[in-house]
Amino acid sequence: MRSIWKGHIRFSLVTIPIQIFSAINSKGNISFKQLHNKDNGRIGYKKVCKQCEEEVPYDDIVKGYEYSNDEYVVLTPDELDNIKLESNRAIDIEAFVDINEVHPSRFESVSFIGPDGKVAQQTFGLLIQTLKKTKKAGVGRIILRDREDVVLLTAYENGIIMYKLRYPYELRDINNVPDLAEVEVDKEQLKLAETLVGSLSKKFEEVDFTDRYKEALEEVVQAKIDGKEVVTIGEEKEDKPVVDIMSALKESIEKAKAKKTA
Repeated sequence: MRSIWKGHIRFSLVTIPIQIFSAINSKGNISFKQLHNKDNGRIGYKKVCKQCEEEVPYDDIVKGYEYSNDEYVVLTPDELDNIKLESNRAIDIEAFVDINEVHPSRFESVSFIGPDGKVAQQTFGLLIQTLKKTKKAGVGRIILRDREDVVLLTAYENGIIMYKLRYPYELRDINNVPDLAEVEVDKEQLKLAETLVGSLSKKFEEVDFTDRYKEALEEVVQAKIDGKEVVTIGEEKEDKPVVDIMSALKESIEKAKAKKTA
């Protein structure tokens, strides 16, 4: 793998040379281009002013912040450059936390971290073992592409996983979701539901994560390439609404048990 960033991890007086790698493999993804159905020409993208309906060249485009309805503050490139943060090529760890305290909704993206060269292996390994022993994760800051991000560093096997974290203001309040309410649950239904969960429980690595849509799409694309008849994906039958939840739970448990013994 080729690194996308090189620098240091710093906490207190300890400095460790590190490299950051993208953890996402996008080579297997299928993407489409927009084409004109008459001549298969590529569809271009034009920037058009909604006021005068004229195409606008790149040099005539400025950035505006809408602070009120149709009211903007225009920021020049120089003004934006003045607030850019200069990278110090370091991840400064400010605290160590219990990873269970970090809600999954805060995770935004994931990267891998490794030592930068054999000289850094010993100190890098010390950090990994410390994180594992204490069951803690490091919270720090890194400047990437002129923006400062808060990141969470966790030990994984012989490396470190870096999660970019969302800022609290970026998350909406779940209490704004309509029709949420604390309801009284029937004890017998709850007991059956717990039994169902137990019968369907398995280790995370045993869960089937096959991308069935991607596989079906690849078959269709390959058939087009080979000049064969295209096979369409059949629609799934719509589930009927559950009327008797007790019967549904009992039936689900029996199905799960039968599937385990099969």
